[in-house]
Amino acid sequence: MKPAVPDRVADPVSAVSAINVPNFLTTIRIIVVPILAWLLFKEDAASDSNRLVAGVLFIIAALTDIADGTIARRWNLITNFGKIFDPIADKALIGVALVGLSYLNLLDWWFTWVILARELFVTFLRFWVINKGVIPASRGGKLKTIMQIIAISFYLLPLPETVSLLAEVLMYVAVILTLATAVDYIMKAIITDRDEIVAK
Repeated sequence: MKPAVPDRVADPVSAVSAINVPNFLTTIRIIVVPILAWLLFKEDAASDSNRLVAGVLFIIAALTDIADGTIARRWNLITNFGKIFDPIADKALIGVALVGLSYLNLLDWWFTWVILARELFVTFLRFWVINKGVIPASRGGKLKTIMQIIAISFYLLPLPETVSLLAEVLMYVAVILTLATAVDYIMKAIITDRDEIVAK
């Protein structure tokens, strides 16, 4: 069995300044969230030009998520700021994009509610067991995030109608991974809770 992918929440804090490249990238992602919201909820949000800007902005912001964690671990730049705000920025970015797409009738609302409900549930689950142990991000969780980003990008960008079926397939795959990884987190939470009880 392959080991779990390193998770910033589980990483020990480094004795470095909070002013560093990973935190700068996280901050950029946080700033992008309200800008993306404005683009998706303004009057001409459904126009091709506006969707192109929103899509490119979303993709750039999503790439900073991949970059900041990699840089933080490779150069030992783990900070409390990054551990707290990195996942918040990720969920806010994806959440705003999904709600915006559904608001514009580009994506069925049930996709949005399922994904957002899963993210909230897993977040509460991790806080529930945080004093007993950290639930590390699995490879499935990372793949889930990547598929969500790809699917959302296909819906945001004003692509030809012939691509719409592919976009829907990608979103279904993202939802399946979203639900599957939720079950995985539940099992890990049960094991973490059980091991903590046994240790006592």
